[in-house]
Amino acid sequence: MRTRRGNYPSPSDGITFSIKPSVQKRRLPSGTSHRPAKAARAPCFFDSLHDDVLITIITAVSSTASSPADLVNTMLTCRRFCAAATNPHVLANASTAALAVKASSWSDGSSRFLKQCADAGNIEACYTLGMIRFYCLHNRGGGASLMAKAAMASHAAALHSLAVIQFNGSGGSRKDKDLKAGVALCARAASLGHVDAMRELGHCLQDGYGVAQNVVKGRGLLLEANTREAAAAVAQSPRRFMEAALHLTAKGGAMACLHHHLHYYASGGCSLLSDFGCNVPPPKLHVANRFMVDWFVAKPPESGLRLCSHSNCGRPESRRHEFRRCSACGSVNYCSRACQALDWKIRHKCDCTPVPDWEDREENGGGGGAGGGGGGERGDEEDDDEEQRQGFDEMEES
Repeated sequence: MRTRRGNYPSPSDGITFSIKPSVQKRRLPSGTSHRPAKAARAPCFFDSLHDDVLITIITAVSSTASSPADLVNTMLTCRRFCAAATNPHVLANASTAALAVKASSWSDGSSRFLKQCADAGNIEACYTLGMIRFYCLHNRGGGASLMAKAAMASHAAALHSLAVIQFNGSGGSRKDKDLKAGVALCARAASLGHVDAMRELGHCLQDGYGVAQNVVKGRGLLLEANTREAAAAVAQSPRRFMEAALHLTAKGGAMACLHHHLHYYASGGCSLLSDFGCNVPPPKLHVANRFMVDWFVAKPPESGLRLCSHSNCGRPESRRHEFRRCSACGSVNYCSRACQALDWKIRHKCDCTPVPDWEDREENGGGGGAGGGGGGERGDEEDDDEEQRQGFDEMEES
């Protein structure tokens, strides 16, 4: 961050704060040759605290911060507070919300702040800055190394993101795909309870994608992902979850998909649990995904590169036709099977209109798919074998 005398952050770092208007000093009457003595400064309670105690207090503030401004405002209190707030122990324990820098306010200072947190050992900062560098700033090596640092510390989201990179060969060519490495990373993330990784691994096992086919185990993982999602929904909003269940019971269709009930759809719910006939609030978006979604709204990818059609993902292609399309309609594309399964439940299940000859139309120069990926080329998937394409026609997890 740029600082005042090297200590204080500035508004260019994406933090806005108010400054009290200056108070005009009273002029002394003419003929007065001396000024009244200044009142002694009242002793500050924090002046008597040992540095370790002050750092412990600010660490508690940092670990419970609801936004970056909470930590920055602490730095603005005084020079001693600023020194304590930039202590590595404080930065290493900064909460995920404290790292939620805005894409619209991104600056060199924001980058330095996240880098300082990452260097202090903050795993969330490693993952967030790694995603931003890899996908938004096109620094593939630096981004991947930061995500790898988080993955080595058993950060589930970082493990899954690296798996997606391996499945797609992101940042390289189609020949750089490593399906076995992707499956191994997914398995590790799934063992840590990452729901998207469970879905990804479940579809891989069902389809024999990068691993020996095991339909029973794959469907078991998909069921476990739904179960964990249901448990999270109950913990997040038990009242709403029960209201949805009672609504379904009253309608007499316990296995009905609430996606078709416009009242629930309009209220912000998403039918990710249509297997169970339940409607739950959408999962909380990670700060890295929120940053990417906002970033590419303001700065769309280069011409010919598509964004993942799952609206809460934010990942763009690193080369043309990197992502695979729905094999039924060809109008949407996804970075991973997990995003595909989620988008199918939320939206595409009701929007998908099968077009048997969409691939032929593209070969003849006809209309392209979503995200500007049309044209004569069909994408990386044209050379994949059929088992790698399974699961793109029907997305039900029954």
